[in-house]
Amino acid sequence: MDSKLQVSDIRVRLVKNETSKILATVSMTIDECMIVHDIKVIAGKEEGTRFIAMPRRKTSDGEFKDVVHPANTETREMLQNLILQAYEEELNKPQAE
Repeated sequence: MDSKLQVSDIRVRLVKNETSKILATVSMTIDECMIVHDIKVIAGKEEGTRFIAMPRRKTSDGEFKDVVHPANTETREMLQNLILQAYEEELNKPQAE
């Protein structure tokens, strides 16, 4: 398989909770044929830093496991960059009052 993953759409829903570290939830369409919901944009420990968390579920022993995740660092970095860029664009949109 030589083809690279193509992200065809990213939809960002901002979280309006001042006390939450979750800044937004994201749905991402891959190759116009698969959608991944519940990706989170999370505030990092240092001011202004952000990262993404892939969808996960709680196992019977109380641990959390990713439901879907990138297979390598290159893909993770690409997805994080695209999602954080879409998040910034959503933040900068004029807000309806």
